[in-house]
Amino acid sequence: MRGVSSEHPKTIVPAGDLAPDFDLPALIGGVKKRFHLKEALAEKNIVLAFYPLNWEAVSAKQLSEYQEQHQKFLSSKSEVVGVSVDSIMNMTVWERELGPFDFPLCSDFWPHGAVSQFYGVFREHGPNAGTNERAIVIVGRSGKILFSKVYGEHDLAPISETLEALRRR
Repeated sequence: MRGVSSEHPKTIVPAGDLAPDFDLPALIGGVKKRFHLKEALAEKNIVLAFYPLNWEAVSAKQLSEYQEQHQKFLSSKSEVVGVSVDSIMNMTVWERELGPFDFPLCSDFWPHGAVSQFYGVFREHGPNAGTNERAIVIVGRSGKILFSKVYGEHDLAPISETLEALRRR
């Protein structure tokens, strides 16, 4: 299955809802593959880290911090998955410059922002239309949303807050 298999929500998916399943092109260990949410949930909780764009300072800092703290996520039986609307080619060059990253980076490029729309984090209006909000959505192994929050465009999503949300589950 490609794209998303759910109806589009009007706001960010709330805790308790079933997570929209998706299958996207991804960089996994620097290699282009596919990431399928349902398959990944068989092994661990998934922390979807939506970010506006590659080549943006806050996004670079955010993903670099996830790499630095990667072992803490694995210890909590979770995996971080970055999601951006940039193309997989753009993402490949960016990851080579910043990384390598030990977690998947998904390209929600085509159809443009479809997965982000289903999760309620795609900006459809305003000066940054066509990009994502900076948001964290934690999907439990059951497929249900455990935590969801949108952050300011220039604000880092605190890793401590995400890890605490994982500990509470």
